[in-house]
Amino acid sequence: MAEQIADDCVPGNSTEDRAVVANRGAFDRIGLRQGGQSDAVSPETTVKVLDRSWSAPLVVGPLDAPARPGGELAVIRAAAAAGLPAVVSAFAERTFAELASAADIPLWLRTFAFQGRGTARRIAGRAEDTGFGALLLALGDRDDVRARRVAAPAELGTGARGPFDDVRTLLRARADWSDVAWLRSVTALPLLVAGIGSATEARRAIDTGADGIVVTALDALPEIAETVAGRCPVLLSGGVRRGADILASLAAGADAVVAGRPVLDGLRAGGRAGVTEALAGLVRELGAAMTFTGAATVTDIGPDAIRTAPRPAAEAAPIRAAQPLRKAELHASVCDPVLDTMTFLNEITSRYPEAISFAPGRPYDGFFDSEQIFTHLRRYLNHLEEQGSSSQQVRTAMYQYGPTAGQIREIIADSLRADENIDVPAESIVVTVGAQEAMLLVLRALITGPDDVLLVSSPCYVGITGAARLLDVAVTAVEEREDGISCADLEAAIRNERARGRSPRAFYVVPDHSNPSGTTMGPRARAELLALAARHGILVLEDSPYRLVSPGRPLPTLKSLDRAHSVVHLGSFSKTVFPGARVGFVIADQPVLDDAGRTGLLADELAKIKSMVTVNTSSLSQGAVAGALLAADGKVSELNTAAAAYYGDAMRATLRELDRHLPADRREALGVRWNEPTGGFFLTLRVPFRADNTALIRSAQDFGVIWTPMSYFHPGGGGTHGIRLSTSYLTPTQIEEGAARLARFIEAWSATPEGTAP
Repeated sequence: MAEQIADDCVPGNSTEDRAVVANRGAFDRIGLRQGGQSDAVSPETTVKVLDRSWSAPLVVGPLDAPARPGGELAVIRAAAAAGLPAVVSAFAERTFAELASAADIPLWLRTFAFQGRGTARRIAGRAEDTGFGALLLALGDRDDVRARRVAAPAELGTGARGPFDDVRTLLRARADWSDVAWLRSVTALPLLVAGIGSATEARRAIDTGADGIVVTALDALPEIAETVAGRCPVLLSGGVRRGADILASLAAGADAVVAGRPVLDGLRAGGRAGVTEALAGLVRELGAAMTFTGAATVTDIGPDAIRTAPRPAAEAAPIRAAQPLRKAELHASVCDPVLDTMTFLNEITSRYPEAISFAPGRPYDGFFDSEQIFTHLRRYLNHLEEQGSSSQQVRTAMYQYGPTAGQIREIIADSLRADENIDVPAESIVVTVGAQEAMLLVLRALITGPDDVLLVSSPCYVGITGAARLLDVAVTAVEEREDGISCADLEAAIRNERARGRSPRAFYVVPDHSNPSGTTMGPRARAELLALAARHGILVLEDSPYRLVSPGRPLPTLKSLDRAHSVVHLGSFSKTVFPGARVGFVIADQPVLDDAGRTGLLADELAKIKSMVTVNTSSLSQGAVAGALLAADGKVSELNTAAAAYYGDAMRATLRELDRHLPADRREALGVRWNEPTGGFFLTLRVPFRADNTALIRSAQDFGVIWTPMSYFHPGGGGTHGIRLSTSYLTPTQIEEGAARLARFIEAWSATPEGTAP
């Protein structure tokens, strides 16, 4: 898991907010006094803290929460190259030895009040053994850390613990003076105490054995510095954004500052290079401020270097920052595991970059050429001109907000007729930000109350269940059989819901090479489903993005067979034209009768909702997609001939390699089986152990292969012994090696009771 830099190291979110807001207000009231001309060619920013010289009075960190893959090492290496101390968290994913080896200067460790003193002792001891330069302990509440779900410290050796472990099992709610005294007694490392807000606390910190203090209030800094009187380093944390802020802090009595936010911004913008530039910028700005005030060295900076404006009357009372929001007070969907699944997989992928991943269900980008984007856009602009648009109209079409329902509906309608035999008027189409927005719009329009129900084929794509969760839509799962959904099971579910007094409004299904199971509905099942929908008066939400990236001639879409307006078709160009465009569409040709007896289309109602959500889909994205469709005369299938062949080869190669490493007699003995899709991106395996997050972590860590637990896709529960494999994004070499690794993992875990770590 990557790490992020906290703005400072004060006790909790509310305290941190108050410190940052108050300090920013104080910094904004401070101005620099121009001093005399210094004899130095350039100011000397070197400073000595904890008996070691640093290139500037600037401490980087602490590293504290997820932000960017590789963030920990990027910041450490940038800080070391700049000659600055970096603070890392006890909850760092990498071991202390790995972190220390990334820097040629000692790191500082931010530790906590652990539930068990043995844990705290072990972590402090490991830091000392691996050459860390100091420990830092923050006083006060730790609810902000305890509320997170982060990886257990690597130093604890809990390899089976996942990245969503509850930190409350490891940390106490508060760190107090007894923790400072105890930690001082068990380590020889210099100890800094953070969260100091008054001279009284500063004296107590020194009396308790602190080798340095971190102050949280700029306004209190002069009194604290006077009280300390040079007995230990005094650092300021909170709100530092510029080099002038560093100089102001030193003038107020600090020996150095702790800066996080500028470095975090650099990390997000450019990784290690961004951090390097952020640190260099702060040091340059400090040098410029020193030149302005006439300070040749850091020790020349005194109170006379700054002038402080009086606090406005409106600010006479201390600023009270808003209390932190409680997660329990937010919408319940933010705690739903469905919304965590993709985040979890991304973290696993970034944590084990050398592992071969069968997880991402996305197109292979080897078929995309950046220059095609410009070609597609030019083709669309030419089309507009050919249709009689003036240069002003063309400019408006590309630069302005477009029609909410979309400006390429006619082109999409022509493509659907040419490629899918779907003949619908352009007015029945709404162009959306991917198929995901289409799902959200349709559910919002159809589900009107707590008794309305969405039926889904299970296992089910998490996008639809996630959208339902966001909208508080009740979901009822209809479990697939080995050959896909059974209309008898669906009809039984409809009758059961109505018997409970609820109203089934729609049924969501992926008929072709479904995500996640890979199954495809046969012709008879399609006809039965349409007849059932018409008979029971429910809509079918057809989501079929894998048809035109699969080899061979696909079966007809449900929409092309729909004669009763029972099918709402969710379409996407993300798997065919290119994912980054994020262009999807929905065909909603169902008649809608208003109270005045006027008849419109469901598409019109969806456009109204969209106008309050995304306003319109990007004109540039629509133009690029339209250009691709025009170039292929609307036939997306021809546009994707090579890609479909590649994906078909990848699927066959995966099945072949699985069979080679787990032949029929061996998988029968193990209790392993898989299906054999003829297209699409996915296939599923049944294994004899629990294929859960713990198994996934060990698979990535010990065997170098990543997959997706099928339990993610079962909204009603289940799938605990299933694995989804995506074959679309891998090369033949990766498939060969990945299948071998997967077979070794399955062999090892099948030999243990319920997948207990071997």
